[in-house]
Formats: sequence, structure tokens, C-alpha cells
Amino acid sequence: MLLVRPNTVLRWHRDLLRRRHVATCAPKLRGRPPTARSIRALVLRLARENNAWGYRRIHGELAALGIQVAASTVREIRREHGIPPAPERQSTTWADFQRGHAEALLACDLFEVRTLCSSDATSSWTSRTPAAGPGF
Repeated sequence: MLLVRPNTVLRWHRDLLRRRHVATCAPKLRGRPPTARSIRALVLRLARENNAWGYRRIHGELAALGIQVAASTVREIRREHGIPPAPERQSTTWADFQRGHAEALLACDLFEVRTLCSSDATSSWTSRTPAAGPGF
């Protein structure tokens, strides 16, 4: 008496071979696809030409260009190529910052602020001009 018919054994064998074939021929790349070479080249170019930019600034510039890439991807590309995170940032002094932003700082110093002051029962408008910042 046979416990299993011969056709069943042949079907099991075919299934075994099919599963083995699928397992060996399946693509090995899993997860997120690699970043395009053109995007990697652009990230590296921006990082090398703009030493003071960190990975977030580069990510923002790419987003402004319409290129969708994660900030962490930009950070990893920089790390893989040995570009440290914003190396010029530590060497920027307060005087350098003031020179670079002098126009904006001066424009802010020229604002006039009007406030409503209440004293006793009378109210009056007073005008205050903020004092100039240090170094001006």
C-alpha cells in the first residue's frame, strides 16, 4: 500500500526546484535604491565649493532646485567621501559675521518702534529707537 501517489512526489519535487530557483535568482538588493550618480556628484561639488555649508544647507539648496533627497543621504555622501561637517564653521569669528551681515544689521538698527505707554489716566505714544549693537 502506497502512502503517497507518484504524482504527488513529482509535484513536491517540482515545487522544491521552483522555490530553489526563485531564491537563487531573486535580486540581492533590498531596501532603498542607491542615489543617482548625478545627485552624488552635485552634492560633492556643492560641499567642496562651499566649505561653510553643512549637510542641511546643501539639502536645502537641492530642495530649492527640485531635487528630492534626504538630508541624511547628503550627510552620508559627505561622510563616505571624507568631507567633514562644515569645516569652516569653527573658524568664523564674530567680526567676520558682522562684516558679512553689516547691511542687514544696519537696516535693523534703523527700525522705529512705537509703543503705547499708560501712565495714570492718560495714554500717550512714545517713540523708541533701539541702540546700535556692539561694534557699530
